[in-house]
Amino acid sequence: MEVMTSTIGMNQKCIDACNKCAQTCNECMVLCLNEPDVQARKNCIETLVACADICKMSSCFMGMGSKFSNDLCQLCASICEQCATECGKFNDNHCKECADECNKCASECRNMR
Repeated sequence: MEVMTSTIGMNQKCIDACNKCAQTCNECMVLCLNEPDVQARKNCIETLVACADICKMSSCFMGMGSKFSNDLCQLCASICEQCATECGKFNDNHCKECADECNKCASECRNMR
């Protein structure tokens, strides 16, 4: 799909990172809920939900060219970093992949300054 406006195109790399991170966090959350130690993952699961939500919101704000995009992306980066830390506490492949995507997204969001 081609980008329709220069505002969206300017932020496309960050929008894509946010969308991928949100999807990865949602998938990881579902998988974590099915792990035998789900109770030990409570903080991680809560952070995954927050991370997916802020990533989706950041993507939408950037897509609209909102003047609040940069501020929201900085918050998104902080939540992504926290999510990467939480996922890093577990050795499952889905948690490792999620931590990696969260770190990538945080980096892209930090570059929005």
